[in-house]
Amino acid sequence: MQRASRLSRELAMLSTEPPPGVSCWQSGARLDELRAQIIGAAETPYEKGIFDLEIIVPERYPFEPPKIRFLTPIYHPNIDSAGRICLDVLKLPPKGAWRPSLNISTLLTSIQLLMAEPNPDDPLMADISSEYKYNKQLFLINAKEWTEKYASQQKRALEEKTNQNETKTTSESVTQKRKGSTVSKKEKKSRLDS
Repeated sequence: MQRASRLSRELAMLSTEPPPGVSCWQSGARLDELRAQIIGAAETPYEKGIFDLEIIVPERYPFEPPKIRFLTPIYHPNIDSAGRICLDVLKLPPKGAWRPSLNISTLLTSIQLLMAEPNPDDPLMADISSEYKYNKQLFLINAKEWTEKYASQQKRALEEKTNQNETKTTSESVTQKRKGSTVSKKEKKSRLDS
C-alpha cells in the first residue's frame, strides 16, 4: 500500500514538474513498471539523443531501490551492453547509497548527470573506461556515433514511419486477400449447378 501511494505521488510530480530533459510514465496498467526518457545534455557526446529507460519498482520500495536499465544502446563506461547502470544510488548500503528519502526523479537526474560526467574509476565496461581515460577524443567520437545510430530523433522518426508503413502494408494485403477470395452466392450456386 505504501508503495502504491508513494509511486502515485511521484508519478504525479514527474508529470507536473519533471526535471529538465527527463520524462517518466507508467508502462501499461502495472504501477510497478515504468518507462522514462532522458534527453542527452548539450555539450556532451549524447547531445540531442533520446534515451529510453525501463524502471522496475520492487515490492519493498522505497526501502529497496528500483531497478533501472537503458533500453537504448549507449556508449558509456558505466553502462553495459544490457543497459545496466553502475551508480551507487541504485544499490543498497553498504556498497550502495540508496536511501528511502530518494525518489525516482532524483535517480533519473543522477543518471542524467552520470551521462554528462562518466566515472571511469568504477566502470562496467573496462575497454570504454580506458578509452575515456587515455584516448578521450576516440571515446567522444564513438559515443557520438552511437548516439546518432541508436538515439537520434531522425532515426526514431524513420523507424516510426517504417513501422507505420509495415502495419499499413500488412492490413492492405489482408484486405486484398479477403477481396480476392470473396465469391458471391450466385457464383457459388452456378458452380454447384454445373
